[in-house]
Amino acid sequence: MMQTTVNPVLLFSYGTLQDPAVQLANFGRELAGQADQMTGYKQSWVEITDPQVLATSGKTHHPIVSVSTNLDDRVAGMVFRLSEQELAAADAYEVADYQRVAVALASGLTAWVYVKA
Repeated sequence: MMQTTVNPVLLFSYGTLQDPAVQLANFGRELAGQADQMTGYKQSWVEITDPQVLATSGKTHHPIVSVSTNLDDRVAGMVFRLSEQELAAADAYEVADYQRVAVALASGLTAWVYVKA
């Protein structure tokens, strides 16, 4: 019998994807993560109008990050290991204000993260 291995993907979250209720709604499980930081990014806020996202997060404004001109700027968050299917669920959860990009984190890991589109 052949055993298939699933290569996990890394996702860095600085916002609502750290919320256990949001994780359960999107992934069907709570995620275990490790603290990390994005360097050279700054955080602001975006208004959420998508009814499903509002219902899931319970928040009208979500954090959003963009590249900073100050390389000392940092955004703290958590790195999670997801399956490809869970990453697709995260893509579906995020609204059009966000785009997914790969970033190098302070730890040296490279992870997907949703930044300002």
